[in-house]
Amino acid sequence: MKVTGDWLTAPATQAVCAMLETDHHQALFVGGCVRNALLGAPVNDIDISTDARPEQVMALAKAAGLNAIPTGIEHGTITVVSGGIPHEITTFRRDVETDGRRAVVAFSDHVEDDAHRRDFTMNALYARSDGTVVDPLGGLADLEARRLRFIDVAEDRIREDYLRILRYFRFHAFYGDPAEGMDPEALAAIAANIEGIASLSKERIGAEMVKLMGAPDPAPAVAAMRSTGALTAVLEGADDRALAPLVHLEGLAGLAPDSMRRLAALGGQQVAEALRLSKKRARQLETLRNGVESTDSSGALGYHHGADLGQSIVLLRAALLEMPLMPGALSEAARGAAATFPIRPADLMDRFQGAALGQRLKQLEARWIESQFTLTAAALLDAPE
Repeated sequence: MKVTGDWLTAPATQAVCAMLETDHHQALFVGGCVRNALLGAPVNDIDISTDARPEQVMALAKAAGLNAIPTGIEHGTITVVSGGIPHEITTFRRDVETDGRRAVVAFSDHVEDDAHRRDFTMNALYARSDGTVVDPLGGLADLEARRLRFIDVAEDRIREDYLRILRYFRFHAFYGDPAEGMDPEALAAIAANIEGIASLSKERIGAEMVKLMGAPDPAPAVAAMRSTGALTAVLEGADDRALAPLVHLEGLAGLAPDSMRRLAALGGQQVAEALRLSKKRARQLETLRNGVESTDSSGALGYHHGADLGQSIVLLRAALLEMPLMPGALSEAARGAAATFPIRPADLMDRFQGAALGQRLKQLEARWIESQFTLTAAALLDAPE
């Protein structure tokens, strides 16, 4: 079997492979680029594994006139930029010692060693520069069946890096077969090692949760997280009951997945802090939660927060309150977002000054919103105080 794609045949990428192969080293594409190419999904990052040592990669790149950046040279990783495309090249490695967060590795000459230290069988697929697939651990059959399995013993892989607990749920949400469910051995190993999540940084946990929430339908994976105890370990007090209804409503509305909208549906205590979200994302999450609890109409939500956030709040309300989506609610939010208040301060300055002016503007704005943005400037100016 071979993988194909413009990413593979691009002259810039083939030049990187030739740089290694002309010196009799292996150049094997690995991980996401191979997995996604086999699934017909977009390839965003190009990772290459090789038996060449990092110093050799640096020297070969220089001789080939390519820019080599020692992005992780102590771990065996060099980024070679060719044709403006970054190619992350990592020497084959085998684990010597792990503590659940980081590993001590030794370089290897064998792709089998490199494959055994990866997380899931579908991520241990390699491809030569001509696209020929190299499958040291039987990952191809698992990928074709959309079956997510840890490599070798699940508990061993988890204890090497506890982030793999969260990665398991994320990868299943994107690549697993929902009809087949999850691997019982994997779920048992996860449940037995939940305490390890506490050793992870909030930034790593947050990044995984944001990615998981961006899956087409993360609800089954999050339900499995709850059953194993992983959801509580990540977000104390989180409740996923509204997530599946929210995903369903998103589909009916034709809205794309939105990680913050879905995180808002989970609730939980101090979500932004627990996941160490950026200030921008934390503000967005706060706006969504406050909007759900407000009494604003759909149109007012769109007017105050814009179409995207306004429509997200409308969907969240329906999902959290276990109510059907009101007809026209999303279009009302969009209409509110496009509306422009027809009164300017100058229109009232002949009658109001200072705080009174601000109060009158708010009063008229509220009346205008209540009219569903239909009152004209003249009607508002003539309105009784």
